Amino acid sequence: MTGGRLVAGVDCSTQSTKILLVDPDTGEVVARGQAAHVVSGTDGARESDPRGWWSAVRDALAETGRAGEVGAISVAGQQHGLVVLDGAGEPLRDASLWNDTRAAADAERLTEALGADRWATLTGLRPNASFTVSKWAWLRRTEPAVAAAARAVQLPHDYVTGRLTGAAATDRGDASGTGWWSPTTGGYEPAILDHPSVALSAELLPRLLGPRELAGEVTSAVADELGLARGTVVGPGTGDNMGAALGLGLGVGQTAMSLGTSGTIFAVSERPTADPTGVVAGFADASGRFLPLACTLNCTLAVDRSATWLGLDRDDVAPAGSVVVYPYLDGERTPDLPGAAGTILGLRHTSTPQQILMATYEGAAAALLEALHAIGTAVGGLDDDAPLMLVGGGSRGRTWVDVVRRLSGRPVLIPDADELVAIGAAVQATAAWRDEDPAAIARRWGTSAGRLLDPLPRDDVRLERIAAFRGAIELAATAPAPGS
Repeated sequence: MTGGRLVAGVDCSTQSTKILLVDPDTGEVVARGQAAHVVSGTDGARESDPRGWWSAVRDALAETGRAGEVGAISVAGQQHGLVVLDGAGEPLRDASLWNDTRAAADAERLTEALGADRWATLTGLRPNASFTVSKWAWLRRTEPAVAAAARAVQLPHDYVTGRLTGAAATDRGDASGTGWWSPTTGGYEPAILDHPSVALSAELLPRLLGPRELAGEVTSAVADELGLARGTVVGPGTGDNMGAALGLGLGVGQTAMSLGTSGTIFAVSERPTADPTGVVAGFADASGRFLPLACTLNCTLAVDRSATWLGLDRDDVAPAGSVVVYPYLDGERTPDLPGAAGTILGLRHTSTPQQILMATYEGAAAALLEALHAIGTAVGGLDDDAPLMLVGGGSRGRTWVDVVRRLSGRPVLIPDADELVAIGAAVQATAAWRDEDPAAIARRWGTSAGRLLDPLPRDDVRLERIAAFRGAIELAATAPAPGS
């Protein structure tokens, strides 16, 4: 073991890197740091320079003031982003992020080539614009010289982990969101990699690590750069949603809803999920089990943008009345409408900005609750009366909590712990360092303790009104997505 006694959990998200330093015995957060990322792009493009993530790790770790006390570190990163590197490990271009919708047409072509059922069987996924396989196909089509020059193809957490250790590595959880990982074999799927639209050698992909397998130690150069002790060990890392599940200690059949830039709803399952409709992504988790998940592109950011446009505070709302909002400002992934736009329906002369804002909340939450029903159908065994764990930035918002309670009709548990992705990365770092069960660590840390709210009567009238206009929105969204 190294001289440091703390563990560091890194959340490399879309907008920023957050780092928590945690006492592995008690779960106490003893220090934290944060540094922003730069996201660029218009007309469907969303990109970041991977070197900016590394700079953010350095700055956030420095902000903690205690980097030298770290004995183990793990990274949970935004899923699906496409990082292409040259032979020296330098980015060939900015990374295409999960919410970049330019690969929508490529996803459709990939689906048509093999069929949705075969994709779901082979990978647990049906291609959409978010998944890495679609982004790689888009890159090969639009920037063939860059794709041909690639000597490594990675995810965001792979890149940061590789910078720490000097060697490329990933885990089954994050790899399950690429579209070229197999839930059956636990490895990369040759039928996908060999497809003419993909044509990707497995040698360019990072090695796959087990849930408690170390990626290595930080290099001496990195130790000096970041102020870490020599010999600091690095966990396998994972995707952000998998990190949140670890941080919660989520058990089989339990469900969590994360309200962040994107919205996600997920549950832990003992068996893989294969949903050819594409609503439920059959991900793996970071503990050796599976994490069926649905994701929306538009969540808290869409609500905040709407509040700004309307000149309102976030919680300045009123019952929506006749107003229905589909807040698809970035297109949408669930439902799969990459060409959609934000739409307001049911306006009257008497409609107020406060009603429009409430309808925006409801449109975002209803999409996640519809996806929860799909997960229950695909997986089975979910307890519909059990508390819904509500996490992410939105879980601290009064209106978000009220809307989820009212539209779900379920009790809601809001954990006291914040930054659960970073907490999950810290759990993983501890598990790999000490060879402990991550669920036991989460229980010891008490990460799921929090405020339990009783259910409210489900507002079926609002849910039916939101669903009533969906067909018109889907028809309007059939125009090609930007950049396709």
